[in-house]
Amino acid sequence: MEPQLVKSAERTVRILETLAASRDTLTLSELQQRTGFPRSSLHALMRTLVELNWVETDGTKSTFGIGPHALLTGTAYLDKDPALPFAQETLEDLRAETGHTVHFARRDEGHVLYLATRDSREAHHIIPRVGRRLPAHVTALGQVLLAQLTDDEVAALIPKPLAPITDHTITDLAKLTGELDQIRARGWAYEREQGTPGVVCVAVAVDYRIPATDAISCSMPVGLEPAEVEQVTDAVLKHTHKLGATLRREGIR
Repeated sequence: MEPQLVKSAERTVRILETLAASRDTLTLSELQQRTGFPRSSLHALMRTLVELNWVETDGTKSTFGIGPHALLTGTAYLDKDPALPFAQETLEDLRAETGHTVHFARRDEGHVLYLATRDSREAHHIIPRVGRRLPAHVTALGQVLLAQLTDDEVAALIPKPLAPITDHTITDLAKLTGELDQIRARGWAYEREQGTPGVVCVAVAVDYRIPATDAISCSMPVGLEPAEVEQVTDAVLKHTHKLGATLRREGIR
């Protein structure tokens, strides 16, 4: 029985991850196509998840989406993270200094998971970021954290092929490796419209773990003067290094 229990647990997690990654609700057929699970076992698992409020369904039970109990788990993770209160304070200070949207994220294998955000007060059409998980190669946050690893470690983590998010996304491994070398040399990452059209981003790793798992970024509109981008970069470096020193002093690992 034990292998079957393990398989069921794995399938349950994959179902929840698939639903969470989709912006729209999914039919059972779409879910089966994306997971590859047998329809019979998928149907039984979905019925259980709906009953436990981990999955929501419409009145006809034809489409499914992530349910409210999934939020409880995510909130618990944020509540128990000892680094997060210090990071949130840093984001407040950084936004006050730059006026731009700032993020705190953690690498999750070949992705980055957004844990905190402070939006620019002038931002329009804001896309909620907390809880979002994006491929590391498309964001400055992800690139600065991939740069903490060796090239072999990066190659083993990132998806193959590298999927584009925009026309500017790096999709060639050799080009990504070259970019990571530059990041290691200068100590910060810079991406231009690779993850979001019209947005450039600067990111710096928080150096309280080895290798660093967390990073802070600042998003700016395309078209800023180079001098302003340089000022923002200096601010991100200053506040992120200060956060790393604080976390080390507090003994947070």
